[in-house]
Amino acid sequence: KLEGLKTIAVTTNGINLTRMLPQLKEAGLNAINISLDTLVPAKFEFIVRRKGTGLSSMTFVLLLVNCLLFLKVNCVVMRGFNEDELLDFVDFTKDLPLDVRFIEYMPFDGKQACFETLRGME
Repeated sequence: KLEGLKTIAVTTNGINLTRMLPQLKEAGLNAINISLDTLVPAKFEFIVRRKGTGLSSMTFVLLLVNCLLFLKVNCVVMRGFNEDELLDFVDFTKDLPLDVRFIEYMPFDGKQACFETLRGME
């Protein structure tokens, strides 16, 4: 803990967070930015490339909300993968004390960016 710091935050996909959360809170953590691109456990496992990590995303977010930390959920919207879940995200989070940020997927392979984007009401 450092005096004068108002916010100590981490950005995570949550894989090891439940194990580390008590120590992080003890160290002064008071905000979490969690990358949550899907509410579907099998899709989450695909994204993080780890089997057995498909803990219900909704349960995980509720756990974090109950830890009395400021929580922001970042959701990268990907055509053909999770754009059909946006209304589910809104419905799930609308009454929770957290912020949700939808981020447009912008793939980059190190040489060139892909500029195919979602358009209009997509």
